[in-house]
Amino acid sequence: MTLRANEKLGAIAAGNPQAVRVFEKHQIDFCCGGDRPVEQVCRAKGISTEELLAEIEAAAPANDERDWQAASLTELADHIVARHHAYLRTELPELARMIENVIAAHSLKYADSLLPLRKTFAGLQAELTTHMMKEEMVLFPLVKQMEAAAGAGTALPPAPGGSVSNPVRMMEAEHDSAAGALREMRRLTSGYAVPPDGCITYRVLFQRLQILEADLHVHIHLENNVLFPRAAALERKS
Repeated sequence: MTLRANEKLGAIAAGNPQAVRVFEKHQIDFCCGGDRPVEQVCRAKGISTEELLAEIEAAAPANDERDWQAASLTELADHIVARHHAYLRTELPELARMIENVIAAHSLKYADSLLPLRKTFAGLQAELTTHMMKEEMVLFPLVKQMEAAAGAGTALPPAPGGSVSNPVRMMEAEHDSAAGALREMRRLTSGYAVPPDGCITYRVLFQRLQILEADLHVHIHLENNVLFPRAAALERKS
């Protein structure tokens, strides 16, 4: 495996599952910002492109990291629903409850950060809830039907607006909005730094918000950099 400095972040992450961990470690946006060359991003962050690529090449894939480029689109869509959508449906309400508990205990001293955090998180939760529904009811079934038709050598099903790129563009725009909310939550919390007098719930909340952030980065990456481009390519070949 030889990675090049002019390769795009999304392509590197799609072809090298371990790169996701490396990019996350360096806080490099590989999901919504996956269309940027790695050398451009490294230059902006003041880090060595050569050292970053060497770190990716030296990293061994973890047991739970798969090459989703080699899986069927149906399998990938099902994985996203079972792994990432299921996680969000369980975790988002729990995080909302924890935010309220922390506000009740600490808002007199930290209202300037906690109240905007609650507002930003509530917007993210609402958007993700409808986003997942649209994917599960419209886009993912369409992609599965496209793949089945291509395998059977029959005409692809009609897509909204005449092309799968139409619902994809909508989902990508919502991904951008979600990524913006994640950045804002990180800014509001100064990188999830817990105040010295923060209670245990405060600390656990910030830990779980960081886990949410990392999971959403992978979730968006699998769609933006793997599922969506492959679905568009399938449509072009028909």
